[in-house]
Amino acid sequence: MTKAELIAKVSTQAGVSKASAERCINAFVDALSEALEKGERVALPGLGVFSVKERAARTGRNPRTGEVVQIPAKKVVKFSPAKTLQAKVNK
Repeated sequence: MTKAELIAKVSTQAGVSKASAERCINAFVDALSEALEKGERVALPGLGVFSVKERAARTGRNPRTGEVVQIPAKKVVKFSPAKTLQAKVNK
């Protein structure tokens, strides 16, 4: 599903204009991004939990040349689905 398809679906299900639905979706994404940027955990019942995890630095290998490369530490976004979402997907 693309963002445009999501906007159309939200618009019809909520009975609002596509412009309003797009503003709501953009606001949700912005709020989620800001919370994750601060390192906060975002829990949405029925959907799941978004959190930020620290990935340690490690050594890797360039597959083309075989050269050893140092991969720096970084933060990654982790999503853990809720049990209800998992159950719907696995029907």
